Amino acid sequence: MRDTTIARNYAETLLELARRAGDLRGWGQTIDDVADAMQNDRTLRLFLESPRVSAAQKNLILGRAFEGQLPPVFVRYLQALVSHRRQMLLPEIAREYHNLVDQVEGRVHASVTISAEPADRERRTIATELSRVYGKEVVAHFVVNPAILGGVVVRVGDTVLDGSVRRRLGTLRSRMLAQRT
Repeated sequence: MRDTTIARNYAETLLELARRAGDLRGWGQTIDDVADAMQNDRTLRLFLESPRVSAAQKNLILGRAFEGQLPPVFVRYLQALVSHRRQMLLPEIAREYHNLVDQVEGRVHASVTISAEPADRERRTIATELSRVYGKEVVAHFVVNPAILGGVVVRVGDTVLDGSVRRRLGTLRSRMLAQRT
């Protein structure tokens, strides 16, 4: 089984635990914090990766380290990851968890490419219009690329809406060349 599929399965379990606790965002922040610590703290990462330290020892240390700081159910979840040797998937599990929360809350992410840095009002207008078009809350992530000359290119999942001046000029050029021949 691929790591992404495995991570998604563990993220689904985490989502169910977070639902039962009634705190999707809080648990999301917690998994992010643990994943970030694992990626940024070399000692922690080496400890979790080490085959010399048994899963039982790792679970004991994790239990003691997080006692009183994290919900007991979350600590047991982490210990289950360690017991099944999936602790190194934590960053990917965190990403998949946030994707699932977005689905549950009816939110999509859009990459919006524009030719110049937008003002706050433009950002809000674009996000509002995209939300209206998609019928869901759209979280717009803006990228500036002067090469598109003007207009907007929006990517939501596999869908690309290209309203760039560059594309329009290319289309016009193709039509003009087709008429010449």
